[in-house]
Amino acid sequence: MIGKINLLPHREERRKRSRTHFAVLGAMTAALGIVVAATGWFVYQQRISAQEDRNKFMKSEIAKLNKEIDEIKEVKDKIAALLARKQVIETLQADRVQTVYLLDELVRQMPEGVFLRSVAQKGSAIRLLGYAQSNARVSTLMRNIESSSWLENPKLIEIQATTLGKMRISEFSMTLAQKRAAVAGSKDGATDAAKAAPAKKG
Repeated sequence: MIGKINLLPHREERRKRSRTHFAVLGAMTAALGIVVAATGWFVYQQRISAQEDRNKFMKSEIAKLNKEIDEIKEVKDKIAALLARKQVIETLQADRVQTVYLLDELVRQMPEGVFLRSVAQKGSAIRLLGYAQSNARVSTLMRNIESSSWLENPKLIEIQATTLGKMRISEFSMTLAQKRAAVAGSKDGATDAAKAAPAKKG
């Protein structure tokens, strides 16, 4: 007579071991996944933090550079303002010298028999009003101006006969231009300029 063996407890035990093994394996896999995920998150957080630090440093340096650029612009603006003032002063000084040259040159180029009543200047344009003993004297004055080193472009506006006292003379109106002369800065500049334009008599 063959004996009967009950395998149910053994199978049940085996299933339990399989379920336990599966649970442990699943738990380990889950734990490993959590560890990997946590490690990845930590690494990326470190990278993000490092990048944020670099960004903060760059922003700080950019702010410093912008401040320095603003300071440089401010210095350039001050330099430009000083140069503009210097230019204005130099122009005023040159204009004063030009006025001296103008008066000196008018005296030198004025022929005998011509007298000025008024001299008006606006920029480089000059207007003369005066008297002459004859029309020929006025023509001589215009020729002198044309050959002058400091004066140019004489234009006769009007000339008419008039009586001054008991004298019969010509009254004239004339425009001309003053050449812009570069002042050399030497003390003898005016003397040299005067020598370059000898007086002409009519």
